Amino acid sequence: MAGGRFAPGHLGELTQLIPFEMVDEALIATGRVQERLRDLPSRVVVYLLLAACLFPEAGYPGVWRKLTGALAGLPVAAPSASALAQARRRVGSRPLRWLFDLLRGPAPTPQAPGTRWRDLLVVALDGTTLTVPDAPAVLTRFTKQAGNHGGTGYPQVRLLALVACGTRTLIDAVFGPTTVGETTYAPRLLPSLRPGMILLADRNFGAQQLVADIAATGAEVLVRLKNGRRMPVLARYQDGSYLSVLGTLPVRVVDYEVTITTTAGKHTGRYRLATTLLDHHRYPAAELTTLYHQRWEIETAYLELKSTILGGRVLRARTPEGVEQEIYALLVVYQLLRTAMADATSTQPNTDPDRAGFSIAWQAARDQVVLAAGVIAGTVIDLAGTIGQHVLAGLLPSRRLRVSPRTVKRAISKYQARGPRIDRTSYKATTNIE
Repeated sequence: MAGGRFAPGHLGELTQLIPFEMVDEALIATGRVQERLRDLPSRVVVYLLLAACLFPEAGYPGVWRKLTGALAGLPVAAPSASALAQARRRVGSRPLRWLFDLLRGPAPTPQAPGTRWRDLLVVALDGTTLTVPDAPAVLTRFTKQAGNHGGTGYPQVRLLALVACGTRTLIDAVFGPTTVGETTYAPRLLPSLRPGMILLADRNFGAQQLVADIAATGAEVLVRLKNGRRMPVLARYQDGSYLSVLGTLPVRVVDYEVTITTTAGKHTGRYRLATTLLDHHRYPAAELTTLYHQRWEIETAYLELKSTILGGRVLRARTPEGVEQEIYALLVVYQLLRTAMADATSTQPNTDPDRAGFSIAWQAARDQVVLAAGVIAGTVIDLAGTIGQHVLAGLLPSRRLRVSPRTVKRAISKYQARGPRIDRTSYKATTNIE
């Protein structure tokens, strides 16, 4: 452990991925180092904010007790809730943003199955919303969304992320008020795209200028378009795709039908994809239709962030600055967990990273914080560590083809939840693509 007043500043075994020196550098770079040594040094406060994301069910005093529970015999401070709040305001959000900018990016697993397709790193772009407290200060920046049945009960934040589909690590993210749409936030993520990537996106991002701007980064694009959109046919290819243009950008278009068959019945849907991969010999249309399904990995990432970590809870912060601080802390912790999982699966050749259980890694990381274990690495480097050992011991089976009805799992009002029974069964399925 660190000594003296710095002892509570740790994140269990995850501290090895975000060591003391890194946090200190973030504080120096953003000018947030304490002017005098307090009972709550700035470094300790940063770790407190990160640990709070692992324990969303506990208030900050409760999180402090988890950080200090295994430090028996050490002279540890016992700050009040007010002191913890003042310390968080003193640190602000800038050190957390600095840490996220340093840690974000695809995990270095070039040989891992499922991370690349035909030598292209598969990434996805999409948005979601996070719920924040209904406090007067928060409402000055973040608003409630209007809609049926009175709209949302809480203000919301729009989060847009760029995710590596194979490892579900965060390449970049932006967030802000929901009064701004996803396609307006999207250009802020384009500097993180590179040649050698292929970006998957849904039809919300099929705007001509946005697709052209993505292509200008050197990254390839595979985006869904609306079925009724008129696309001129300039040339037809043997694989069923055809050459067209999106504005002035040459694209290849694939129209196809997907039929999903289960014991409950059969469903057929029509899709239209546009891609900047014009070589139909090297990039067959049939493979593109299968590749597009990987876009759902970003939906799984949001599920892990909002359901597994947050448990569907409203964020804690009751000021706009506090909301920004908490979201960056949440993104950092998610990235640390995903990095630990990728490191663990990389120790077993030919293991797909999506077989690592996120809930297992999250629970193991929480245990290591409470035990204050593995804070400083030993002389022998162990890529898996205790968290990784738990992950490897509980690897999920290889991905099976299953479907589940896309329904509202939680109604805004309990009265709206009454009515016909909702089928939430997951069915084994077979898929046919034409």
